[in-house]
Amino acid sequence: MDQFSLEGKVAFITGASYGIGFAIAKAMHAAGARIVFNDIKQELVDKGLASYKEEGIDALGYVCDVTNEEQVNETVKKILGETGRIDILVNNAGIIKRIPMCDMSAAEFRQVIDVDLNAPFIVSKAVIPQMIELGHGKIINICSMMSELGRETVSAYAAAKGGLKMLTRNIASEYGEFNIQCNGIGPGYIATPQTAPLRERQPDGSRHPFDSFIIAKTPAARWGSADDLGGPAVFLASDASNFVNGHILYVDGGILAYIGKQPK
Repeated sequence: MDQFSLEGKVAFITGASYGIGFAIAKAMHAAGARIVFNDIKQELVDKGLASYKEEGIDALGYVCDVTNEEQVNETVKKILGETGRIDILVNNAGIIKRIPMCDMSAAEFRQVIDVDLNAPFIVSKAVIPQMIELGHGKIINICSMMSELGRETVSAYAAAKGGLKMLTRNIASEYGEFNIQCNGIGPGYIATPQTAPLRERQPDGSRHPFDSFIIAKTPAARWGSADDLGGPAVFLASDASNFVNGHILYVDGGILAYIGKQPK
């Protein structure tokens, strides 16, 4: 099982104060990695550091706006100064705006593209040169089922995540010869604070209509938990995936494989 070990590796996970990023960080720490993360505000970094401490994880946290190339380059320099290396990068930071396309402003659309697509480009570009120097590297982009599917109200998010899928494949194509593997994880519907409004019980105690829809569309018949992403992330960060490159691993309970139940 040594090929799944992350012992001695440094993992930089963006936006990992809570939610999916935090769960991935916990799994990578359990596999032996040293954890480094960022968030956009000091209060979020402080909350993240407190959460890591509760888990017994001695993480390093930085305030950094991942859409700001100057801040990213400075943060990467600080990380390298403190840890000496970044073996694993997880581009996890992201936002979603659930707005019908014709009601969405161009500025709102650009903001989602900036955080969900431009930022992974900026952070990857900052980290790849030292991965080349190390002679290895793992980049994991947090994609989405919306990398494959469309749905009402998420035009910007789907556009960004579709682009991130292709950025993943292009990084694999361009830097695979340097022993750098770039893959994506496409979470299904995960129970996080971001999706909490979609799972709220109605005044009469019934499920939210979207909650019912997701349960019916998922062969696993449940929402995923953030912890469901830990194992796939460790695999893609470890030597066990050294010949896996440009792949999107969908962790969705089977939604993309399923046509859905026949109406009664």
